[in-house]
Amino acid sequence: MPFAPSVPIVIAAIVVVILLLGIRWIPNTKVGIVEKRLSGRGSIESGVIALKGEAGFQPKLLRGGLHYLVPFQYSVHMAPLVTIPQGRIGYVYARDGQQLPQAQALASNLKASDFQDAYGFLTGGGQRGPQRKVLREGTYAINLALFTVLTEDRVYSLPLDRSELVLFANMAKLIGERRGFSPVVIKGTDDLMGIATVHDGPSLPPGQIIAPTVGDDASKLETYHNSFQDPERFLAAGGLRGRQLQVLVEGTYFINRLFATVEMIPKSVVDVGSVGVVVSYTGETGVDLSGDDYKHGELVRKGQRGVWSEALLPGKYAFNTDAGKMISVPTTNFILKWNRSESGAHKYDENLSEVALITKDAFEPSLPLSVVVHIDYRKAPLVIQRFGDIKRLVEQTLDPMVSAYFKNVGQTRTLIQLIQDRSAIQQVAGEQMKAKFAEYNLELQEVLIGTPTAGASGSQIEQILIQLRSRQIATEQVETYNRQELAAVKERELREAEARAKQQTSITESELSIQVQSNSGKADLARAQQEATKIQTLATAEGARTRILGEGEAKKIEVMAAAEAQRAARVGIAQAMAIEEQVRAYGGPRFQLTQQVMNRFAEAIQASRVDVVPRVVVGGGGNGGSLATGNVMEALLTMLLSEKVGADVMAAQGPRSAEADQIRKGIRDSMQGGPGA
Repeated sequence: MPFAPSVPIVIAAIVVVILLLGIRWIPNTKVGIVEKRLSGRGSIESGVIALKGEAGFQPKLLRGGLHYLVPFQYSVHMAPLVTIPQGRIGYVYARDGQQLPQAQALASNLKASDFQDAYGFLTGGGQRGPQRKVLREGTYAINLALFTVLTEDRVYSLPLDRSELVLFANMAKLIGERRGFSPVVIKGTDDLMGIATVHDGPSLPPGQIIAPTVGDDASKLETYHNSFQDPERFLAAGGLRGRQLQVLVEGTYFINRLFATVEMIPKSVVDVGSVGVVVSYTGETGVDLSGDDYKHGELVRKGQRGVWSEALLPGKYAFNTDAGKMISVPTTNFILKWNRSESGAHKYDENLSEVALITKDAFEPSLPLSVVVHIDYRKAPLVIQRFGDIKRLVEQTLDPMVSAYFKNVGQTRTLIQLIQDRSAIQQVAGEQMKAKFAEYNLELQEVLIGTPTAGASGSQIEQILIQLRSRQIATEQVETYNRQELAAVKERELREAEARAKQQTSITESELSIQVQSNSGKADLARAQQEATKIQTLATAEGARTRILGEGEAKKIEVMAAAEAQRAARVGIAQAMAIEEQVRAYGGPRFQLTQQVMNRFAEAIQASRVDVVPRVVVGGGGNGGSLATGNVMEALLTMLLSEKVGADVMAAQGPRSAEADQIRKGIRDSMQGGPGA
């Protein structure tokens, strides 16, 4: 027999299978939405989420991992985690919750702000419908049976009804058209600002066209809505629905576009050379600052409704053009031209034309004008308060006033006077019209008058001008003839000057030759005079030199002669004294003379080489010949000398002179070392 399982085994297997059917595996990238099928408490009475354990979708989610649920009682729907990319915004739609009030467009999240806690959201007073709070970048575990999350790439939802798909598609399309999945980014280089329009909250009271600024003070967190990024605080601070006075400047703003839309507009720029006068359409009613005597409007303080008393100086301003109007008023000089063919860049005078005149002599010329005007920046609000704008001032006030003034001037002068007296008319007009312009808070700088042109009587004016031109031509011809006559005289003088100039070379050369010769003669005369002076000077110098040299030479000879004489005298005296001493030494002058004679005789014999001793001796006597010969010679010489010398010596002896005695005495003294030494 085949094996047949027993009943207990079958029952056990069935139990095991049933138990295994209760195990649920949830990946970490998903969540499990639990739907209860069987419940002893019945079904939920309203809404989608069962908060009391009724049959239906449960508020609690199953996260990643193994979970056990009673089989057949629970059903688990796998759903992905909600992911919001970096720099993107996610919008939440709640299927369940409290009903929205009639005047409320979006669900409040003042108390129920955690979309990951479905139970807390519903029990905390969460409202159904599109939520005011948005999801920033991140990953969220959200019960998609309660919430639907709309992102730029997909819609996170647990489909329950086909009609919901259309609702969510339309909602995503609206957000996309408002660029609501991206934050509001205002770059500083774009010079833009954002004007916010709030689509939720209380409506504006009657009489107001724009919602005033509320809260947004960082020091007061309860009212700080951070530029419409926190709708709950904005509404709690008293924010109203509609176009907002507060603007958005440079920055990044994560704003719920279902709550508020943002429109980009350029900033208001006040150029250099102008000011901005603000006409505010909103704000409280202020006190008129223009005074009781000024009846052309009201000036109010900044922030109040009306014309602000202080103009905005040059710069960029985040001015909300929905809350007022900024009128640019030039503060530099600008020119208004009454000329239909010309107009300034400001276009204030584009509708002006030449002033039609009727002169005193019934001509009808057209007079072009230019007026230079200046507006004090402190008076710019008064001008705008009185006229609304500059162009209206020009067309409705200045044009009639200026035209009437010059029409009056034209009626008092003929056409010729109007043309010839233009400078004087211009000066008087500038002085008289300054007071009229000052009445309108304007400063007239200058009036410039152009040349009148032909109007209705163009041919007659042309005839007058032709006559004036002919008259002027005749006058100019007379002046020309006079100048030609003067030119002829000047030409004759010129010809004479040219002829003189042609001969000027010869004249100049002759004059120069005469001057050269004269200078040469003067130079020769000067040289001759210099040479004569030189010769005279040299002769005088040479004579003086010769005289001085002669005198010096004579003096020299005299001195030398005196010295030589004195020397000879001294030598003679010295010799005489020496001889005298020698004579004394020899025994007297006789012996001295004998000695000298003998010396001279011996020198003569030696020089003549005469033999003194005869070569042959003749002896006589007995004593020998030599002795006898010597005695004879000696006797002979003695005899001769004694007679001669004796006479001479006696003749030579005589009295001594006093000078010789003086010299002798001096020599003797010098030899003895006495006073004369």
